[in-house]
Formats: sequence, structure tokens, C-alpha cells
Amino acid sequence: MLNQVTFFFNGEEYFTNKEITLTDLLEYFDYHSSIFVLEYNNFICHKNKWQEIQIQKNDKIEVITIVGGG
Repeated sequence: MLNQVTFFFNGEEYFTNKEITLTDLLEYFDYHSSIFVLEYNNFICHKNKWQEIQIQKNDKIEVITIVGGG
């Protein structure tokens, strides 16, 4: 039996009993756009690592969108 894992996504607290990767999380929340950056525990995380990183207790994940303007 897996323990419940608490993590934070875009400032909100979530819980899971499953092992999930960053890619799984983004797919669950329907983030399919390539126009964002992922911050993982206060560091920018390169897209090629998302499938490898398992969400752990108290991880902080933020989706940073790119906005143009003038």
C-alpha cells in the first residue's frame, strides 16, 4: 500500500495515493500547450525530464505561462 502524498500545484494543495510523474499531472489537468514553463521546487524543469520525475511529498509545482504584450 502506498502512502498518501501531499503536493502543491499552482498554489493549491493536492493529495494522491498513486505514483505519478510531472507528465501525468499535466495531462490530468489538461496542459497540452507548449507555451509554458514548469517550475518544480523553485527551479525551472526542462520538458525532457517531466516523464522521469515522480511527484514526492511536499513538492511544489507551478505552471508559468508566457504572455505577450506591449
